Amino acid sequence: MNDAEIRDRLAAFGAVPDDKLPIAETALWLAKRDLLDANLSNYLEHLRTISDDVAAAARGVERLRGRIACLREVIFRHHRYTGDNENYDNLQNANLMSVIDRRKGLPVALGILVLHTARRQGWEMCGLNFPGHFLLRASLAGESVIVDPFERLRRLTAEDLCALLFRVHGRAVPLRAEFIGKVSDRDVLLRLQNNVKSRALASGDLARAFDVLDSMVLIAPGNAGLGDELAMLRARLKGKLN
Repeated sequence: MNDAEIRDRLAAFGAVPDDKLPIAETALWLAKRDLLDANLSNYLEHLRTISDDVAAAARGVERLRGRIACLREVIFRHHRYTGDNENYDNLQNANLMSVIDRRKGLPVALGILVLHTARRQGWEMCGLNFPGHFLLRASLAGESVIVDPFERLRRLTAEDLCALLFRVHGRAVPLRAEFIGKVSDRDVLLRLQNNVKSRALASGDLARAFDVLDSMVLIAPGNAGLGDELAMLRARLKGKLN
């Protein structure tokens, strides 16, 4: 499969309504732009295995605490996923195929894995708009908890969230309601790709940043800001060539 075919597939995801977008599958197609020879079906099969393992572990589980425990046991203990503290900025941590191969990744990449698995069980879970560190909220029958996919779904209190804001920003930041508001799966995927784009720009790799932005525009064609950013980056690249 060549890059043009992958772009067509990503564009097809861009036409899917937010509430129907398959978050993990889309993330795998985004990953495939960097790994053209990778066998997508192997990664989809791995996701099915994880979901089946959680389904088996969750038999008889009725409470939200038990659901979180099942996800933690299967994904982070049995399948040995972990946050990559040692090489956090490694670009492989934002490529879901590489995350599956290495069993480690960024908070948002691990969060996508958890979101997909939980939804396969019919469980309610969403990504949050928390700045600087991706978090999840799981809900059941009026109860909800915020968990950190980078720390094996550790449950976070309001005090924990304030401490996390301080750690991320280096100063005290008020905990605003918008920080724990739900974001769409499309926005989660854009957040994943933004990690790669920002690192590419920081290193001066404009061509790499352009390819990542191109992928972002393909899956979110309605985002005018991304289109404008892509146009400006195209102009920078043209100027550099001239």
